[in-house]
Amino acid sequence: MLNARTVLERFPAGGPRGSWPAEEFAQARRLEGQHVDVVMDLATDAFLVVVRELVE
Repeated sequence: MLNARTVLERFPAGGPRGSWPAEEFAQARRLEGQHVDVVMDLATDAFLVVVRELVE
C-alpha cells in the first residue's frame, strides 16, 4: 500500500496578514469528515490542501 495525496485546493502564500484561507478551507473539509492536511509547495509558493488516500 502507498500513501497518495490529492490536491483539493491551492492558495497563494502571500495572503493578507492575519488571514489563513488554506487553514479555513481545510477546517471546513474536516468538519465534513475528510482527512486533510495543509502543506507548503515551495516550488509554486502556495499552500495546498490535500486529502490522504491509501492506494493498494
